[in-house]
Amino acid sequence: MAIEWFPGHMVTARKMVAEAMRDTDVVIEVLDARVPRSSSNPALEKLRRQRQRPALKVLNKSDLADPTLTQRWLAFYNAQPGVRAIAVSCKHPREVTRIPEEALRLVPGREGSTRPFRMMILGIPNVGKSTLMNTLVKRQVSKVGNEPAVTRTLLDHAVGKNAWLTDTPGMLWPGIDQRAALKLAISHSIGQNAYDDDAVGVELAADLLEHYPDLLVQRFGALPDACDQHGLISVIARVRGLMVKGGAPDLVKAARVLLNEFRSGTLGRITLERPGSEPPSPERQSTEPPSE
Repeated sequence: MAIEWFPGHMVTARKMVAEAMRDTDVVIEVLDARVPRSSSNPALEKLRRQRQRPALKVLNKSDLADPTLTQRWLAFYNAQPGVRAIAVSCKHPREVTRIPEEALRLVPGREGSTRPFRMMILGIPNVGKSTLMNTLVKRQVSKVGNEPAVTRTLLDHAVGKNAWLTDTPGMLWPGIDQRAALKLAISHSIGQNAYDDDAVGVELAADLLEHYPDLLVQRFGALPDACDQHGLISVIARVRGLMVKGGAPDLVKAARVLLNEFRSGTLGRITLERPGSEPPSPERQSTEPPSE
């Protein structure tokens, strides 16, 4: 199953971002703390480095992510020159309101300057960027939805005295690496018409069996010996009474249950990527964590 999702408005948005970044002091990139690697757009990271702009990496949805792995990702990003990383949850406004102050720390000497401090907030679809924007501006300026690609234009907003924040649409990139595409489908950052729930659910099941078997047992009960990802989907179908005509397990509905419970945090705090756990694909070689 090949996943490709790049709506036409993203092409236009990318061009606008490239132009607006010329006048930007700090780039704020919002990542999904459960998939920090896959939720970083390599095309925008390349543009930021070309423009030589410092970056504040905001690992959002940290309340849904494995706290131990979040700390490892923060350490990785904070070791990069010109980069600062923080973990927040858009559900907690006090955490979000730290963002401009943390961004300002990346440009020492700007305190008290009469020149406007300009920030740009970037992120792939559905990482919670619009919710963060609304909290920072203290009013609803971005449409919030549980579907990817809600924001579609660039907008400037005042965020305190002499500080401006440019909001941008969620943007993916063409020719996305399929390992990343699967992680983004699992986390619901890709439009649902671009993938099959059952295939993506099986991929999630394999990861959870390897790294979080105890959470699966807590949620769905004891698993059979040598249970694989397909077996896990069948177990979920039986436990939840999801059957098709004739009594066979409804694997599609069971896969959706697993995906929804991961996305909502019902399964527990889970992170699907670890620093150095996968070799970098060609377009990510300059930003991938080193193997441990």
